[in-house]
Amino acid sequence: MSHTDTAPDRTAATAAPAAPPGLPMSRSAPSRGDDMPPTRSHIRTTTEAYLARHPGERDALAGLSALLDGPDEPTNRATLPGHITCGAAVVDRDRRVLHIDHKASKKLLVPGGHVEDDGTLLAAALREVCEETGLRPGDLCLTPQFLGAPVDIDVHGVDAAPAKGEPAHQHFDFRFAFYLTADTAPPLALQEEEVTGAKWLPLAEVGSPTLRAKLLDAEARGLDGQPEPVNASALIHDGRGRYLLHLRDRRDDIWEPWTLALLGGGREPEDADLEATLRRELAEETPGLELTGLTPYAVEPSISVDGLAVPTQIFAGRWSGHPDSVDLREGVLLQWFTVDTLDRLRLSPGLDDMIRCHATEHPAPDRPQGSGPHPRGDAPAGTELHIVGVHLYIQDEHGRLLLGLRRPDAAFAADTWHFLAGHCEREAAVACLVREAKEEAGLLIDPSGVELVHVVHLLGPPQARPRIQLVFRARTWSGSPEVLEPDRCAEWRWWPPEALPHKLVPYTRTAIEGILAGHAYSELGWS
Repeated sequence: MSHTDTAPDRTAATAAPAAPPGLPMSRSAPSRGDDMPPTRSHIRTTTEAYLARHPGERDALAGLSALLDGPDEPTNRATLPGHITCGAAVVDRDRRVLHIDHKASKKLLVPGGHVEDDGTLLAAALREVCEETGLRPGDLCLTPQFLGAPVDIDVHGVDAAPAKGEPAHQHFDFRFAFYLTADTAPPLALQEEEVTGAKWLPLAEVGSPTLRAKLLDAEARGLDGQPEPVNASALIHDGRGRYLLHLRDRRDDIWEPWTLALLGGGREPEDADLEATLRRELAEETPGLELTGLTPYAVEPSISVDGLAVPTQIFAGRWSGHPDSVDLREGVLLQWFTVDTLDRLRLSPGLDDMIRCHATEHPAPDRPQGSGPHPRGDAPAGTELHIVGVHLYIQDEHGRLLLGLRRPDAAFAADTWHFLAGHCEREAAVACLVREAKEEAGLLIDPSGVELVHVVHLLGPPQARPRIQLVFRARTWSGSPEVLEPDRCAEWRWWPPEALPHKLVPYTRTAIEGILAGHAYSELGWS
């Protein structure tokens, strides 16, 4: 994580040309689809946005318009007299563009080729450049000048290939621009059956005249091969040790689905700078959430659903409202969390370290004696908020108990056995138990057969919140335990109650012993 004391120079970003709506990389990146080629609607939207920026090319692209209006699949290589292809202009720090010696055409071209089941045109260009050069998607990032929009749509003829049974035809080639993420280009692994060599050419020597003209024009507006953030996110805190996190939807087209993350999204052409990007995203996603003291904090690396590197500018800002007061338009929920709960959460990559770093640099002010270590939120005066955990007490036909072994690198109870467990979100405890059992182990619990068999009132370290640990017995269930969260659990195993593992979470052992003894309640850590 690299901290930034001032906002980066955004002159180039301010002057960026328009891009098709929805194409800039964002927290919700373009869907790759279900192994389908780009839709006609997606291609038409991309084309019309391009023509809005280059109205003088409408006549030259009349054949493309006719193709999109016709009955045939526009990206199928069998569609004649022409079809759509995609290419990639990869720009390095020296403002050179990668070209390949194409074996079939014997020409020096930017990487590219036919569209497959890529979902989007951008994804097709990315796949082609990676296949032909050996670059990985993470070696590349979008440029702030073009974002996810095509730099150029070129129309060129292709000679007949009798050996392939292909007559002469046209390609409508959508070219996208990428920067290298590293200072120097990684070694190339060329696709030998199609490529005989590679060269990096200055912008003024780019082989395609139309692409060359557009890249030179972009150079005058800041195209320099230097990656910079194209996304913005908000590290929202209340100045008292709490951080506001956003639970993302569980969908394949969502970047890091079903994780707690920061609010934010991708730059759009009309955004004056990345702060404007963030404020627009907040207005769209969370109307009514107004931040104060918004300042650049860090630049974090991220990865899109297509594997592209996405540098993200993190802004820190303050807010102290109740999450329920926000009209959440995207995602599942908003919730305040404190640092001591982070190791129990499914967070987007790098977020744990970032929050801990910020909390260390901006410690919460000392609280009055007796007020407790954590902000009280809506808790009545004189009370302390508790964390509620649910735990599954389940036995097989031999009376053995199901326990899970925590991974050796787990932040909580590493290499130690524990109940199948989870934290209550904004849900009933039994509903939480049913959800956790399915998510963690693939077990289907009948809620009508669930009964509360033990409660542990737990007080941990001095700065930790007290916890109410609810243990439920499930009498009706189906399925075989599977390790569905391998980042947390190494294995599931059935244990005889009289021969429990030595390395067992202490309150888990207390609860099991209490249940076997017929006790409904235990306390730990209070004296």
